[in-house]
Amino acid sequence: MTNRPYQSSQSTPLHRRIFTLRSLIALTLSVTFIIFLATSFDLDWTHTWNNVQAMDFSQYAAALVLYYLSFWFRGIRWRVLAVNAGLLNSPGTSLPGIPKFSQLILVGWFVNSVAWLRLGDAYRAYALSEESSNKFAFTLGTVVAERAVDMVTILGLIIVGIGAYSLTQDLDGLLYIIFATSLMSITIGLLLLVMRGYGRRIAQLIPGPVQNAYNRFHQGTIGSLRQIPTVFALGLIGWLLEVGRLFFVVQALGSDVGLPLILITALGHAILSTVPTPGGVGAVEPGITGLLMIELAREDATSVAIVDRSVTYLSVLLLGGLAFLALQASQSRRRRS
Repeated sequence: MTNRPYQSSQSTPLHRRIFTLRSLIALTLSVTFIIFLATSFDLDWTHTWNNVQAMDFSQYAAALVLYYLSFWFRGIRWRVLAVNAGLLNSPGTSLPGIPKFSQLILVGWFVNSVAWLRLGDAYRAYALSEESSNKFAFTLGTVVAERAVDMVTILGLIIVGIGAYSLTQDLDGLLYIIFATSLMSITIGLLLLVMRGYGRRIAQLIPGPVQNAYNRFHQGTIGSLRQIPTVFALGLIGWLLEVGRLFFVVQALGSDVGLPLILITALGHAILSTVPTPGGVGAVEPGITGLLMIELAREDATSVAIVDRSVTYLSVLLLGGLAFLALQASQSRRRRS
């Protein structure tokens, strides 16, 4: 029987909880907020839109290809993490292929783009629990481990980017990005250390059902962190592909931005997207515009931000939405059979 950790005969399916009228209203308010920010500053929108309309579509297509290629490598890494945690060791479980893992990540990013509080991470863990006939707490642990690896990788790349940038330019306040990333990485690292050293002992003090759920979560999280070189290499490839995405967006618009700042901005985008609005709307756009304004005029920086968000947000709404519908259809067929 398929495991459904968020669903029972008396409860509402998780996807229906996500796609509620409240979520749609929240998304509308977020977009309205962006429009307010955009129209509240002195910006030559004619110049900005002329930049967008004159972009090189072959370079833009390259940005799209690199962005969606990153989902493939993220899918490989998530599968490695699941195997590390012992997904195949539980009776009755199955291991989906790399395309399914990549699809689930895209679906998760789609849900993050339409729902608050980054529910997409929980949703893809839930979807993997159904696809593999495993427990939700276990698959959620693999997602937490994945996010921990991401934060460490991002911190390392940002340090490299800011170090390279400092060789030729003043830092102009970029150190705050290292501070924010370091704080997030240290927090996650301390939580993992506490889990590894004391998690099971603390779990013994809580009721049995909750203790069992925690033990599965513990195994999914701590057990995933093996084959560290392979895991970090795959994550590094994924993030470098994201940097390549922004590089080709900049090239498509004919802008001149140094590689260190492209690296910093692409990873700053990732940090800002953790803001719990749908897709990081309201934080990502002004954030990456501000970073790019270190080397570009405001209108040019805004053009890059608009085109880049058409890749990382609008295209995810379209292609991620299609992947979500395909997933729902396949799950419905499986339940009927």
